[in-house]
Amino acid sequence: MYSMQERENLLKIFREVKVAVSAGDSAKIKNLSDQTTHTASLTHDPDNIAAAVIIYSFSKIIEREDYRKLQGWNSFYESYVGAINKCIDALEKNNDENFSKSLTLIRKAIGNLSGKLKEYIQDVFRKAEINKASRIYEHGISMEKTANLLGISLFELANYSGGKESAEVPESVTVSVKQRIKFAMEMFE
Repeated sequence: MYSMQERENLLKIFREVKVAVSAGDSAKIKNLSDQTTHTASLTHDPDNIAAAVIIYSFSKIIEREDYRKLQGWNSFYESYVGAINKCIDALEKNNDENFSKSLTLIRKAIGNLSGKLKEYIQDVFRKAEINKASRIYEHGISMEKTANLLGISLFELANYSGGKESAEVPESVTVSVKQRIKFAMEMFE
């Protein structure tokens, strides 16, 4: 499924995520997510997309120290770190199926939460999906395809992408009227 180069890249990223999670370095984790997003935009691979969302989400989650005080935090954190270790192990053993399953474990860890922590983390993941969709869209993938890849609506993607300041995305440029019309037309395809 994955080329040797893709697998090595994912392995490097997940190893670095593990170190950054231990250090509580949310900026490093976000940077690693951006690297994964770039690969996802080139491959359109669901696992790369899931990895980008999961990694980015955790960068946002660990930024919020108040989450650590909520019931269920320790269990969620241990599940997350355990899933990262399983991702690394699967990649080291060239086991793409177990890698996919390990990514799913992280999502399941959210389902096992309750109360405010579950609400907060679900919200972070939803916003991360929209953020990553916007980033993939910036790489030239159509709005409709990007929305489908991430399971979000065209409206959510267009709303988020249209409301961003160019300072947030250094590689962005002012969008011409012609491109804006194209964006609007894609929403109704």
